[in-house]
Amino acid sequence: MAEGSDSSTRNAADAERVAAEKAAKKAHKAKVRRLFWMTQARIWHWITGAATLIGMLLFAFTGITLNHAGQIEGKPVVVERTAVMPPDILALIGDAPGEDGKGTLPKPVADWLEKETGAAVSRRTGEWSDDEIYVGMPKPGGDAWLSVDRTTGDVTFEDTDRGAISFLNDLHKGRNTGPVWFWFLDIFSVAAILFCITGLVLLWLHAPRRPPTWFIVGAGLVVPALIAVFLLHV
Repeated sequence: MAEGSDSSTRNAADAERVAAEKAAKKAHKAKVRRLFWMTQARIWHWITGAATLIGMLLFAFTGITLNHAGQIEGKPVVVERTAVMPPDILALIGDAPGEDGKGTLPKPVADWLEKETGAAVSRRTGEWSDDEIYVGMPKPGGDAWLSVDRTTGDVTFEDTDRGAISFLNDLHKGRNTGPVWFWFLDIFSVAAILFCITGLVLLWLHAPRRPPTWFIVGAGLVVPALIAVFLLHV
């Protein structure tokens, strides 16, 4: 009986030891996994944070300027230039290149216009009629247009600049900024989303030691939601 009792005790002890080893291994794996995700979150958080820092500051700043656009009024500066196109250059214009009455100016004509007026009309699509060619050149923070009288060769170029704040506001909205800025905004937005997601992961990992974490995160959701539902039209 004593031998059987000792054997049972040893078996129980071995079972407890094996269970303890399994629990320790499981806890170690969980710790390693947690450390891996924390390290990855920290790396990508600082990378995306560094990459988007200036952009987020500018977007936050222009969010304020756009919200107070009525109080922040810029004084437009309008510059007008006129010229008369020589007959030999005017003759190069020819007929409208497209059936819809739209097309680009021939390169010699565009080069002459840029030299005489400063208007960057190369590769710009203009609206052609029997009497006039009109080329609109909208841009961030301003506007510009050029008109060519097809009979007399009279050229009018007008350039409007609404100031730095208007320029930054249009960058914020992607207004008249072209395809390169369009793609930059998309890439910047993805980086900012990764910054927020990795920040959320870090919050989740540190939340057990920081009890107010989810209360503050929840407030960031609830407060704007309540304003949107109850105070949006007050």
